[in-house]
Amino acid sequence: MGKIVLVTGAARQLGGRFVRRVQRDPGVERVIAVDAVEPAHELGDAEFVLADIRQSAIARVLAEYSVDTVVHLDVSAKAAGPGGRTTVKETNVIGTMQLLGACQKSPAVQRLVVKSSTNVYGSAPRDPAVFTETTPPKSLSSGGFAKDAVEVEGYVRGFARRRPDVAVCVLRFANILGPEPDSPLADYLSLPVLPTVLGYDPRLQFVHEDDVVDVLEIASREPRRGTLNSGTFNIAGDGVLLLSQCSRRLGRPTVPLLLPAVTWVGSALRTIGMTDFSPEQIRLLTHGRVVSTVQMRETLGFRPKFTTAETFAEFARSRGPGLLPPERVGRAVGRLAELSLGTGPADTTHSNHSAR
Repeated sequence: MGKIVLVTGAARQLGGRFVRRVQRDPGVERVIAVDAVEPAHELGDAEFVLADIRQSAIARVLAEYSVDTVVHLDVSAKAAGPGGRTTVKETNVIGTMQLLGACQKSPAVQRLVVKSSTNVYGSAPRDPAVFTETTPPKSLSSGGFAKDAVEVEGYVRGFARRRPDVAVCVLRFANILGPEPDSPLADYLSLPVLPTVLGYDPRLQFVHEDDVVDVLEIASREPRRGTLNSGTFNIAGDGVLLLSQCSRRLGRPTVPLLLPAVTWVGSALRTIGMTDFSPEQIRLLTHGRVVSTVQMRETLGFRPKFTTAETFAEFARSRGPGLLPPERVGRAVGRLAELSLGTGPADTTHSNHSAR
């Protein structure tokens, strides 16, 4: 008998891709795709179940299909339907609580994989240069998706203590990009002009959508020889990019603003629905965030196909040309840097150091 895999968040683009991928695993007998809304994409031979993980009915789904592997992807920073931020938070936190409660009562469940985010580390001025999986955040978010992710991981740790017989894997993804991204940061980077915080040029990491699906597959099956896929892992492509480099490669000019003005612009963009420019995103675009991927490579045994720069290049191609040619944006940013710092010509070389 093969594994019976249940995937939450199947109506989202990432969830749909994983559902289609895991069906190809010869060790998988059946895939149960779950979401509170009907998916707009094909799910292959998976059996779709219309169910809200915030409701206790999810326990009946686990029991009815004798699910042994649960892949929880319905943890997101962006609303997929009506309800906005309130619905997202309820699904992230209350939905996770209900799902874990159902898993705890089900003797058939043997493996749990949870999609999390490097947002759990926050973004603060005194942050370490590189976060490891055991580094405590300097400043916890008081709201937003970062707080959701912290709460979700807390519930998962509690579940792991109560069900030590279940293999639990938490994947903390860096900013996910690619040709079809679905995140507030992707919406921000798609703006014709990028508002930035004056005096700051944060370091950013990205992980490609294809790599996300690959690592989810590794986490959802028995570990390969010499690896361990239980525990918490940072997932990111090699290297970092500065926000100014991202702007140049997109051909989108930046508008440096004082922090209060950026906050006001963010509120305006949120109001008109262009992008969810939240306080936590503003902190990321101020202080940046870089994580270590040593455990991802040495323990989990996963090596991304795409670097941070290659992931961003895929995203940039999917967005089309910006307002200005990239080289012109680069020259303008360089001149602004010279004027603001009172130095010679700015160094615009690429930053390709691997965060390991």
